Amino acid sequence: MSSGSKKRIKISPPLLISGSFFVLIVIGTILLKLPLATTAPISWTDALFVATSATTVTGLSVFDPGTVLTGFGEGVLLVLIQFGGIGLMTFAVAILMMFKKKIGIQNRLYLQEAFSQNTFGGIIRLVKYILLFVFSVEAIGIVLLTAYWIPDYGVKESLHLSIFHVISAFNNAGFSLFPDNLMSHQTDPLVLFLLSALFIIGGIGFTVVVDLFQKKTFRQWSLHTKLMVIGTLVLNLFATIIVFFLEHDNPETIGGMSLFEQLFASYFTGVTPRTAGFNVVDYSVMEDPTLLFTMILMFIGGGSASTASGIKLTTFIVVVLATVSFLRSEREPEIFGRSIRLEITLRSLAITTISVLTVWLFIFLLTISETIPFLPLAFEVVSAFGTVGLSMGVTGQLSDLGEVMLCILMFIGRVGPLTLFFLLLKKKKQHFRYPYDQVFTG
Repeated sequence: MSSGSKKRIKISPPLLISGSFFVLIVIGTILLKLPLATTAPISWTDALFVATSATTVTGLSVFDPGTVLTGFGEGVLLVLIQFGGIGLMTFAVAILMMFKKKIGIQNRLYLQEAFSQNTFGGIIRLVKYILLFVFSVEAIGIVLLTAYWIPDYGVKESLHLSIFHVISAFNNAGFSLFPDNLMSHQTDPLVLFLLSALFIIGGIGFTVVVDLFQKKTFRQWSLHTKLMVIGTLVLNLFATIIVFFLEHDNPETIGGMSLFEQLFASYFTGVTPRTAGFNVVDYSVMEDPTLLFTMILMFIGGGSASTASGIKLTTFIVVVLATVSFLRSEREPEIFGRSIRLEITLRSLAITTISVLTVWLFIFLLTISETIPFLPLAFEVVSAFGTVGLSMGVTGQLSDLGEVMLCILMFIGRVGPLTLFFLLLKKKKQHFRYPYDQVFTG
């Protein structure tokens, strides 16, 4: 058979997405294990864990990045965070565009899958908008934070800290160079507001941002944009109120602050579980109801086609709407004068079901392999699945096996459980239907 007649190997978009993350993790692990990346030798397991956490923009770490990593190591971490947040293949397509190379259908299909688009028409223009938006927002954030920190840290160090924290915030990574994350800045509203604005913008979804720029009125917005914007505002406000109500009299978290500081710390603590991972309070001394509520927020996550993970806010909203429509005996969920197709409802239910089972399975496995108390361990698992990065301080206590299991979970959480199931399960073509029969439920 001649070379011209050989069939080209076609890689499905889900496999390409998963493969790009896996390649990044492998490269990151090797680079972080190099002697010039750390101030002291680290194990291969620790290098794998932190590389996975950075690539999946989680933020969990078995060591303090600010003291263990060198300048080279921090650079590796930032590259992994930036590529992991936006997607390696997005940057690859951007490079092809720079050199005026033709973007093939395979790459367009990948981008369609990565950004949750129905068609790949206009997908290249969308990528241009996204990259321009990402680097513009990050540049503005770096300038503002550097200017604010100069009096405290000087020009060079403030620029260094700003670059790291802005990229980490926008990509919802939650890595910090401060030993206590952001606890030393818990009464600094400007820093907290700027970083929270970055991770909320990064986590709302790139397609939503483009829609907001192109369509100026609420009526013109797509249903997805309406659900994300309204849902984000409502959930963030609700989370702020709940955290304040549960923690305002806890002296070990926000109880000793002024009312304004309590409100702002409650706001930041309420919005950061949406996969950002920064913390201004010690989660190990939080009230149990606050921890359980935080786990729910981490499980829900941010927006589709964003730097955030979790089951996604729109998935959660569709499941709630489907439940309400069932109770009302309605055929399909309806909101804002639009109906939601059965296919989307079933997909949302599948994502939620698979995600619940995945989290439950890893909690079960880690309770076998680890000696950590149940609640901190369950909190760690949900944080890893939602690629959040919040912890009750037990990450460093994990065994090598526990670290590897959380690496797998972070990978699943970032790629998406449904994407992996599409890879593992062979699609079944069926040209007939079995007869209905009764199944009693509830």
